[in-house]
Amino acid sequence: MEIKIPDGYKSILSVYDTQKAISLLKRLFEDRLAALLNLYRVSAPLFVDSDSGLNDNLNGYERPVSFDILRSDATAQVVQSLAKWKRLALKRYNFFPGKGLYTDMDAIRRDEDELDNLHSVYVDQWDWEKVILPENRNIDYLKLTVMDIVKALCDTQDTMQAIYPQLQCLPKLERNVTFITSQELEDMYPDMTAKQRENAFTREHKTVFIIGIGGALRSGKPHDGRAPDYDDWSLNGDILFWCDWLDCAIEISSMGIRVDPESLDKQLRLSGCDDRRELPYHKMLLNGELPLTIGGGIGQSRVSMLLLGKAHIGEVQVSIWDKHTEEVCAEKGVMLL
Repeated sequence: MEIKIPDGYKSILSVYDTQKAISLLKRLFEDRLAALLNLYRVSAPLFVDSDSGLNDNLNGYERPVSFDILRSDATAQVVQSLAKWKRLALKRYNFFPGKGLYTDMDAIRRDEDELDNLHSVYVDQWDWEKVILPENRNIDYLKLTVMDIVKALCDTQDTMQAIYPQLQCLPKLERNVTFITSQELEDMYPDMTAKQRENAFTREHKTVFIIGIGGALRSGKPHDGRAPDYDDWSLNGDILFWCDWLDCAIEISSMGIRVDPESLDKQLRLSGCDDRRELPYHKMLLNGELPLTIGGGIGQSRVSMLLLGKAHIGEVQVSIWDKHTEEVCAEKGVMLL
């Protein structure tokens, strides 16, 4: 657990102006993203039935927050993401190919073991999902979607810097995306960890999309963990931007083209998760009853950090922090909300 606050760091905006700026940038980005991807805003659940198979189990070891309900036999789980719920919603709401939804997602990651500048127990993100045609299940369509998301972020930064001129001291986000597969990244930096590879490559290229996360590489290890039942591991990836003041890559989005019946069958088998085949959601997917989709999550707090020049995620969201984090931030003059 390492907290790094740059020497001499001082927030560009006051606490009150930061709150106003966060509200504005969220509205700006939502509108731009919705226009570029043809998305419509919907309401989303805070919790789901634990027996539905709709909750995201992330890397498989994170414990969801669960509770019973007085007038129900169900056990509820606070969502860890909406990856599966969104796809079912697209079917229920009769969305057609080329049209999608977006929503606010709030989650609790009780087993988050990296409480540092970028990680919190509280997660807030834009979750989005879009119905696609069979011919869209390819790398080219994935890349075009990534470029639209990056365009929405860059356009939002331009508008924010016009409204808040003091933010013009921050580096402009690189609009040109450099695409690389996780295997190419491993081949390029064989002696580095996955995180070190991300930093080395993103430091040079500024805006990066790493393709293919979840499946084992030639080293026998995946680049990063990814649940087997939402992304197709060969058609997914992460968007990263370089952050000068923290001297590291910031992952803004995990996204991808979702599994079809064939890729779900394969990934359940490879990950040893065949027991999920009996869950209601997975049965529908294996039977071809759900639409083909692309989707992902975009971290709201991380976008706020990047566009407002913040050094710690606690400057743009309210959470609970360990004593070490509180002491370091107090010493460096960083106000945690």
